[in-house]
Amino acid sequence: DLKDPFSLAQKDLQNLYEDIKKQLLVSKAELNALCDYYFDGKGKAFRPMIVILMARACNVHSNKEGALLPAQRSIAMISEMIHTASLVHDDVIDDSDTRRGKNTINKVWGERKAILAGDFILSAASMALARIGNTTVVSVLSQVIEDLVRGEFMQLGAKENENERFKHYLEKTFKKTASLIANSCKAVSILVNSDPEVHEIAYQYGRNVGIAFQLVDDILDFTSSANLLGKPSAADLKLGLATGPVLFACQQFPELHAMIMRRFSSDGDVDRAWQYVLKSDGVEQTNYLAQHYCQEAIGQISQLQQSTERDALIQLTELVLRRDK
Repeated sequence: DLKDPFSLAQKDLQNLYEDIKKQLLVSKAELNALCDYYFDGKGKAFRPMIVILMARACNVHSNKEGALLPAQRSIAMISEMIHTASLVHDDVIDDSDTRRGKNTINKVWGERKAILAGDFILSAASMALARIGNTTVVSVLSQVIEDLVRGEFMQLGAKENENERFKHYLEKTFKKTASLIANSCKAVSILVNSDPEVHEIAYQYGRNVGIAFQLVDDILDFTSSANLLGKPSAADLKLGLATGPVLFACQQFPELHAMIMRRFSSDGDVDRAWQYVLKSDGVEQTNYLAQHYCQEAIGQISQLQQSTERDALIQLTELVLRRDK
């Protein structure tokens, strides 16, 4: 009986946002409002769901009863906090007006306060992490914060020659998206199992699903309508970013090369690039690549002992490929 991943993790995720808000409680009302703003329960909670399913799958694999350890649930919470802090800062960097169908923090409260809100959420996450009291887990999740910063830096400076460009793009994708998922999965496995092979399985599943997730995200920028996404489409092009579909399209339409180099900054670049991508099979090829990463993730997680949660993680790769927002 295949339970869908979301309903399977539901019970453990129930009070997730409430608990995050407790971590963020401060005496200053305005800071509270800022920090609680995205923890309104409207997010997909995709990352905590993966973390919880991975935790239970590892627990079963390690001959414990599947029950979730409090520290594992904390990691699910911390991963969502780190993710959200990075969104708050990304929106400042990208000067975005909307996110998840509502105005961004920087739009409502201004950039200065948005930066402080992101910092505050991150500090609350760090304190929650320290309370778990496991130094290996602390170092694994600290790596995520470093990767997020390096990934954002890579995104700001993506101007290599054509051969290096794809490598740069996948590396940036790992740092900005997959590292958080990979290392959170690894962290929950460390808490219940001392076998490095199990840690590696958890990590590789998260890494591969994370990259696939972002590849699909980059496809949706071209195929999904803005009202579904809750943010305007072609957003990446407008930011000057060449994602998978564009890089593949460039192999068919070399005219894109110059546009990529000037980050779509000339008049009409965004529209022309958009047309080229839709004419090319860039979307299809990016989709193939995402499928490849999902296959890899399935191969990894299949090494764990069978459990409802393990099977849900396998099923999750399907959902990642099929999502439309």
